Amino acid sequence: MNKEKKLAPVSFKQGTGQFISTVITIIIIYLIVKMGIPFVTRKITGMGFPFPVPGALMIIFMVLTTIVMFIYITSSEVRLQEFLAPILKLLKGEYGNKTRLITLTIIPLIFGFNIYSSTAPKVSTPTALRIQHPSSNFPKANETLKNPLRNPADADVDKFIEEVKSSHVEFIPQVKEDVERWKGKNPDSHILGFIPTEPVQTLLKELKTGNISRERGRAALIEKYLFEGRALFAMNCRPCHGDSTAGDGPMADGFKLRPINFTDTGTIDTIVEGYTFWRVTEGGRGLPVEATPWDSAMPVWKTDLPEEYRWRIILAEYDLAQKGPREPEKHEEKKY
Repeated sequence: MNKEKKLAPVSFKQGTGQFISTVITIIIIYLIVKMGIPFVTRKITGMGFPFPVPGALMIIFMVLTTIVMFIYITSSEVRLQEFLAPILKLLKGEYGNKTRLITLTIIPLIFGFNIYSSTAPKVSTPTALRIQHPSSNFPKANETLKNPLRNPADADVDKFIEEVKSSHVEFIPQVKEDVERWKGKNPDSHILGFIPTEPVQTLLKELKTGNISRERGRAALIEKYLFEGRALFAMNCRPCHGDSTAGDGPMADGFKLRPINFTDTGTIDTIVEGYTFWRVTEGGRGLPVEATPWDSAMPVWKTDLPEEYRWRIILAEYDLAQKGPREPEKHEEKKY
């Protein structure tokens, strides 16, 4: 008969060493995730505050750490015995009945307190007041800045009218392929027939008479800018802000702070257009300190989109939200 191999008894020193090393490892990993990662993010971004690790992510990290330690310890009978030795000694009262009683009382109390403190409702004063439109670093020059595409200059209108007459209207590259594809299927139609809005269709009717007014040309040019702006919005902004700018895009649920609903009164119609341009240009990283902890995840669009494209997007953004920018206040001097 084969005799079962008996493992040598584990000494107190060996068992305690394995148990303590496991606990220390878990504590170190917790501190790295809880404090180390925010410290590193602060150094990388150069901002005055760290990016904390979300609580859900902390739980995931610690569960994975616990699983890894469990696999490591149970993969060897010797390590498992070394780890369990001090626990079994405690439960058997070999460290003293008082020690066992105190330990078995304190541990449940600690876990219970943590669960209670995380679930119990709290009433506390916020560390800072939320400022919906933080502006401490808003450039003063932008206060009176207006979208140049909202009221095109006469020279731009005249150039556009000449393009319309020659049926060679220039579109931005992002939409040119679609327009040309439509033109290929409708060779007898004017290239602007791609845009079905009333100002454009009225312009095409005037074109047949050979006399296009500058007023009609300006209205149609704005519609062209709007068409291009909607396309740019769909390519760059729709995933977060949604088709109607209501902040309900397909990626909106992935952000702890959802994109703002621009169709809601009290958002973009309460700010001057120069502020909107600044926010789009600088993105979330350009927000001042008072924006914390309501920081935006919006990209810095000045690195990806030229200025004329950003103005097109803003024009379309207000149009899709059916809002208008706030007009800067004019202060009249009182005469005494």
